[in-house]
Amino acid sequence: MSNNISIADKLRKKYHKCEEVTNFKEMLDRSVTIFKTRTAFKLKDENGNIYNKTYEELKQEVTALGTSLIEKGLLNKRIAVIGKNSYKWAISYLAASIVGVVVPIDKELHSDDVINFMNVSKAECILGDNKNLKAIVENIEKLENRNTIFINFDNKKQDERFLSFTLEIKEGEALTQNGNVKFDEIKINPDELRILLFTSGTTGNAKGVCLSQRNICSNILSTYGIVKVKRSDLFFSVLPMHHTYECTLGFLLPLYSGASICYCDGLRYISSNMIEYHPSVILCVPLLLEKMYQKIMKSMQKSLPEKYTKNLKEDENIVDKLPFYLKGIVKSKVKNTLGGRLRVFIVGAAAVNPQIAEMFDKLGLNSLQGYGLTECAPLVAGNTDFFKRNDSAGLPIPNVEYKIENPNEEGVGEIIVKGPNVMLGYYNMPEETEKVLKDGWFHTGDLGKIDENGFLYITGRCKSVIVTKNGKNIYPEEIESYLNDNPLISESLVLGVQKENDDETYVNAQIFPNIEAITEYLKGTVPTKEEIKKIMSNVVSNVNSKIPNYKHIKNFIVRDKEFEKTTTQKIKRYGDNIKNN
Repeated sequence: MSNNISIADKLRKKYHKCEEVTNFKEMLDRSVTIFKTRTAFKLKDENGNIYNKTYEELKQEVTALGTSLIEKGLLNKRIAVIGKNSYKWAISYLAASIVGVVVPIDKELHSDDVINFMNVSKAECILGDNKNLKAIVENIEKLENRNTIFINFDNKKQDERFLSFTLEIKEGEALTQNGNVKFDEIKINPDELRILLFTSGTTGNAKGVCLSQRNICSNILSTYGIVKVKRSDLFFSVLPMHHTYECTLGFLLPLYSGASICYCDGLRYISSNMIEYHPSVILCVPLLLEKMYQKIMKSMQKSLPEKYTKNLKEDENIVDKLPFYLKGIVKSKVKNTLGGRLRVFIVGAAAVNPQIAEMFDKLGLNSLQGYGLTECAPLVAGNTDFFKRNDSAGLPIPNVEYKIENPNEEGVGEIIVKGPNVMLGYYNMPEETEKVLKDGWFHTGDLGKIDENGFLYITGRCKSVIVTKNGKNIYPEEIESYLNDNPLISESLVLGVQKENDDETYVNAQIFPNIEAITEYLKGTVPTKEEIKKIMSNVVSNVNSKIPNYKHIKNFIVRDKEFEKTTTQKIKRYGDNIKNN
C-alpha cells in the first residue's frame, strides 16, 4: 500500500497546472480570451485548399448558431446532432449543449434507430449531413414530433423540409449584430443534464447516458493534468465525434488547451491527410495503431538489409538490432511518413499489444493508452507523461478513484469508479441506474486488477466471462489475444457455448483469417477453404498448448467476413456475430 500512496503522491506533484472551468460556455469564453487569434481548426474548402478558423471566429459562429436556435424556440430543448466529423458538427455540438441538451447520434446507425433515439429523447431539432437527414425524412411517419426542425450541413443538396446551416449562421450573425444577446445571457447549471448519449456497448442494448457539463469539464482538466497538450499541437480527428472518447479528448480538450484540430477525409485517406496536415497528436483505437505498425514493419523489411530483419528472437524487434546511425535514419523516415510532427498516440477503447506500443516508443512516438467508459465522460485511468506501462491501462486520473470490488484469489474483480466525471444516470431508467450507481460508486461491469503501485489492468467484462461447470472463470479476451497474436488471424471472437442436454459450458471461437498473410505463408498460393481450416486448426492447437485445459478452445468456425463492430472498433458480443457460433 505504501508504494501505491508514494506513486500517487509523486503524480500529484507532477500534474500540469490548469485553470478550472465547469461548463462549455465558460471554457469557450476563456479560450477566446487567451487564444483569440490562434488557429482553432484547419479546414479544407471545396477545392481542397487548407484554411484556418481562429478561436475568435469559432466563438462568433457558435454564438450565431446558438442565437438562431434560441429564436426558433429551442432554449432548454433537446437538439440532436448527426454526421461525419466536421467543423459544422463541432459548432453544432457546442451551440446545442449551451442552448439546450445535445443528443449526439452515431451517423452509421440505421434510420430506425436514429428515429427511435430522437423519439425517446424528445429531440425537437436535428442538425446533420444531408444523407442522414434524408434517411429520417424517408421514414417520417415513425417520427413522433412532426414539427422537428431539420438543419442541413450540406448547402448543395436540399429538401424542402430542410433549413440551411449556412443561412442559420448568417441569420444568427445578423441578430447578434442588431443587439440580440440571448445566447450570451444563458446561465448554465454545470450539474444538470446537458449531454444525452445513446451508447451500444459490446454486451447489451443501448441506454441513454446522462452527462453534465461538469462531468466532461472535469475529465478535460484531469487529462490536461497528466498529458501535456501544447498550443502548437494539431489534433488529427479520425474517430467518430459522437463518441465521448473523441468528443472529450480529441475535440474539447484541444480547444481548452489552445491547440488546433483537423479532420480526416475518411479512413482510406489517413496517410495522405497526415502528409497534408502534419498533425502532432492522434486519438486512435488499437486496430488503427496495429495497421500503422504493420505498414511500418513491412516497409522496414523491404528497405533494410536482411541481417536486421531476419532471425529475430521472440522478444526482439527490428529497431533493437539497428546500429545507432541507422536507427536515427529509420526514426526520421517513419516520422516523415506520418507527417513529420507526430509525437503522441492516445489510445483507447481496447488494450494495445504492448510489443506494438514498445516499437512505437523506440521510434520516438509516444503511445499512451487509457481506460474509460461513456458513463465516465469517458476517461478513468491513463498512462501519463510521468508514469507509463505499456501492458497497463495506467493510473487513476486526477480527482478520480477506482478500486476492485470482491476480488478473487488473483486480485481480479469488478472495477468500480468514483469521481466528478461519473454520469448522472441512465435516461428514464431508474432501475438500471440503481444497479450501477451504489453509494457514490459507479460499477463498470468491467473486470480488472490493480497492482501495488496503483496501475490498472483490464482482464475482461463481467458479462462476457465464461463460467465452467466447476466454477472456473474464463476471460474470452485472454484467449482472443493469443489467437490475434498470430499474424495468420485478422480477428477472433471467443464465446461460451452450452450443448443440448449438457450443462457444461465450452469455449468456442470464431476466426476471421488474414488471407493475405496465409497466401504469403503458402509462398504465393491462394489457399482453399480446406487449407484455411487446416491452418486455423494448427493455430488453435498451438494456442491450446499455451493455456490450461479448462480454457481450451473445443470448437471453432472460420468466418468469411469481418465481425460487426461498434463505432470504436470493438467487436460486438451479440447480434449477427454470434449467430453462427
